[in-house]
Amino acid sequence: MDEKLSQAGLLIVDDEEDNVQLLRRILESAGYSNIRSTNDAREVPELLREFEPDLVLLDLLMPGKDGYDVLRELCDDLPETEYRPVLVLTSDHTRDAKRRALSGGAKDFLTKPLSPAEVRLRVRNLLETRFLHRALQEHNEHLEERVRKRTASLEEARLQTLHRLARAAEYRDDDTGQHTRRVGLSAARIAHALGWSVRATSNMRLAAPLHDVGKIGIPDSILLSTRKLTAEEFAVMKTHCHIGADLLSSPDVPLLGLAAEIALNHHERWDGKGYPNGLAGEDIPLSGRIVAVADTFDALTHSRPYKKAWSVETALQEISRDAGHAFDPAVVAAFQIAIDTLDLAVA
Repeated sequence: MDEKLSQAGLLIVDDEEDNVQLLRRILESAGYSNIRSTNDAREVPELLREFEPDLVLLDLLMPGKDGYDVLRELCDDLPETEYRPVLVLTSDHTRDAKRRALSGGAKDFLTKPLSPAEVRLRVRNLLETRFLHRALQEHNEHLEERVRKRTASLEEARLQTLHRLARAAEYRDDDTGQHTRRVGLSAARIAHALGWSVRATSNMRLAAPLHDVGKIGIPDSILLSTRKLTAEEFAVMKTHCHIGADLLSSPDVPLLGLAAEIALNHHERWDGKGYPNGLAGEDIPLSGRIVAVADTFDALTHSRPYKKAWSVETALQEISRDAGHAFDPAVVAAFQIAIDTLDLAVA
């Protein structure tokens, strides 16, 4: 007998001590050494918690709490993914006893007087089945973990690719390429000031930098123009919201779903005069309202081909004036709290 089988935990539940000792001799002679027993079925729940047996050998006909009661408890307490067999050993030879025991959760059934060879065979078969079930479960868990890691790796690679794409688009009208990073940090600080959870705030920090990824589809003649855009050119410029949302759309990846939501809505206005869909007030997703403030503040305080940088004080005054018009007043208030924690020295 291999070591795993010999060390398997066996719990004998029988009110007759003679029966218990007989089973011990049969099992010990076969090489099993990890055996516990009780003559009182009321002790079974505690023994299960303490001993965690691999197999229960259970008598049915016991005073007070009988084997059927024990079977019911064993099944109720057993997790769905767990397989812990019960071998019923009884002097009740009736079909009804066998039917009740097997339908109640027992995996095998033997009648007394017991055949030592039969006991050893049934015990071994049930233990091997338990260990095979456990090995299969561990294998499945290992595979699931590998799939989770692989999926996470693919998501990370996709996110990194999209971040690089966003940076590539940003470098076209931002020599430092830091705008996306600054907007991510600012948006995360605003989300934190609004009471978002740590996880949600972290997701905002990762998703917000992708808000302008759709600029990759805008011609340089429009994106880098130093003059006021014509109506036709501005219509093209506005398409970067839809382009970005389409690039980021991924229903199965929540982080990218958040990024797509931001890309689509960060130019909407609280008063409904924004684009691309003219949403107003709380119809605009909160993520878009947050990034609208973070993006505008960063754009105002840093140079662009078409403008010089504003001072922080002037930009704050402008954003405050636009609360209730361009911006959600609650988001502006949160931004005013968050501004003290922002690193405004970043290029």
